[in-house]
Amino acid sequence: MPWFAGVAHSAIDWGPTIDPKKCVSCGLCLNCAKDVFEWVDGNSVVARRDDRVVGCMTCGNLCQGHAISFPLLDELRKAYRVNHVWRHVKDAMIEAGKLPAES
Repeated sequence: MPWFAGVAHSAIDWGPTIDPKKCVSCGLCLNCAKDVFEWVDGNSVVARRDDRVVGCMTCGNLCQGHAISFPLLDELRKAYRVNHVWRHVKDAMIEAGKLPAES
């Protein structure tokens, strides 16, 4: 399935931001499956923002210092609506046999 129904990652304003004043340097964010973060000069930084999974907020939910934040979900849902992502994803899942075909 093409990512995000053919919409480029960079076209979607979604990704983490780190408040360095809140960061406790625990390194948990470095466990990101998409390798979005890097350790630079004793701090975590967002190094590959466009490599993230759109909608994932695991690092922010688990951050000890509550230092990681994301754009509002309403904005992400708006982007899904504008780009017809839900319909495209459903069509792709039907084509892949993961959902039954609509009659």
